[in-house]
Amino acid sequence: MAGGFGVSTGGGDFEAKITPLVIISCIMAASGGLMFGYDIGISGGVTSMPDFLKKFFPVVYQKQQNPGLDSNYCKYDNQGLQLFTSSLYLAALMATFVASYSTKMLGRKMTMLIAGIFFCVGTVFNAAAHNLAMLIIGRILLGCGVGFANQAIPLFLSEVAPTRIRGALNILFQLNITIGILVANLINYGTSKLTDGTGWRISLGLAGVPAFMLTVGSLIVVDTPNSLIQRGQLEAGKAVLKRIRGIDNVDPEYLEIVEASRVAAEVKNPFRNLLKRRNQPSLIIGIMMQVFQQFTGINAIMFYAPVLFQTLGFKSDASLYSAVITGLVNVLSTVVSIVIVDKAGRRMLLLEAGVQMFLSQMGVAVVMGLKVKDTTNTLGHGLGILVVILICSFVASFAWSWGPLGWLIPSETFALEARSAGQSIAVFTNMLFTFIIAQAFLSMLCKMKSGIFFFFSAWVLVMTLFTVFLIPETKNVPIEEMNDRVWKKHWFWKRFMDEWDMEAPKGHA
Repeated sequence: MAGGFGVSTGGGDFEAKITPLVIISCIMAASGGLMFGYDIGISGGVTSMPDFLKKFFPVVYQKQQNPGLDSNYCKYDNQGLQLFTSSLYLAALMATFVASYSTKMLGRKMTMLIAGIFFCVGTVFNAAAHNLAMLIIGRILLGCGVGFANQAIPLFLSEVAPTRIRGALNILFQLNITIGILVANLINYGTSKLTDGTGWRISLGLAGVPAFMLTVGSLIVVDTPNSLIQRGQLEAGKAVLKRIRGIDNVDPEYLEIVEASRVAAEVKNPFRNLLKRRNQPSLIIGIMMQVFQQFTGINAIMFYAPVLFQTLGFKSDASLYSAVITGLVNVLSTVVSIVIVDKAGRRMLLLEAGVQMFLSQMGVAVVMGLKVKDTTNTLGHGLGILVVILICSFVASFAWSWGPLGWLIPSETFALEARSAGQSIAVFTNMLFTFIIAQAFLSMLCKMKSGIFFFFSAWVLVMTLFTVFLIPETKNVPIEEMNDRVWKKHWFWKRFMDEWDMEAPKGHA
């Protein structure tokens, strides 16, 4: 799951209206989230379709058609099948650093356009695939699109958003990801009923719709003031700032962006700067939140929901139907996060969700351990519904916590001169661990069986303790004041701030 950082001015004193241009621009830009979500959701459904498996993964198809050949937990254990899913994320993490350069040099708007083009070409390869090589090439191209989109879109959203709705607009990208997953599940449910063998092609081909939306949207939106000013287009940047803020007197914010761009330009090696002691708290939190986000097990469930429900004994139709239900829960719960994140606070959502995710996963582990064995499945209708409810409870708690906040909190805490490099490291870490989970999950399910949910539960416990002791509350704190109001007052992280007054650029603590 992705979201993002931004070189947001975020100060509490700047006057700004919530203009139609801001809302429209954010909706168009966030359509990239639809594409990412669609890719996550579509792969699990397609890999449970017999026609797709018969054409590209005949060994898995034989296991599916002959239940006695292998363990219930090992029907889909195939490295090629996992590579189909995970190759996208491997390509995305490699593309991230190229995208970081293009975002800085070409701007957010142009980088989003490049992402849209990658998405369109990748979709053509996948929908027209006649062999596994074409399929993997298509996924790699989609992965490049994800890398560029995840770098540029969250930056764009953060830079155009007024401070008072920064959290909500930032989570808009995450909401679109969940909508993309839901739409993919619905489409898979429909195409799985086709008997002419074209269902999987339609599912993969319809990714062209969000890809086209992002490509057109990137041509329509204006580039951000921060990006224009950073590239020396001062007057154009000021004009755009007036349009998105809906006021004529933007001088205070404009001057701060100009100064921020000057300070950022003085940082010769942004990645080395990121390692300075004063930047280590935000770096540690930024990295660990990406690792923890993946080790909740959420993407394992979202990638392979239909496959997982079939492992539990649901028929093909029922498994896709159950995946649709979890997708709907995902969307609605992300809306909950948008509504309450700037009121309830970040820590409260993370802590509540930690308890709920832990109990939900433990419940699934116990039921599966007792009822789903290697060669027998006595789950039954009632317990099957209970498992779906527990998984929905898990998905809901993730969707209003670690899903959006895993990105929002780092975006608020990186210091200005470290933010661009911090973005790249965070996106890279997220894609790396997404790749690891996507590539390993079905093999882990085969080897660990129901114990895989105990494995993820243990990680949820660790990340909840990490939240209790090390994640500060950032609600309603302007980005420029994060150092004084958050880091210097935190019981642990304040010891890293001793060099700030000596080294930090004046006015940008």
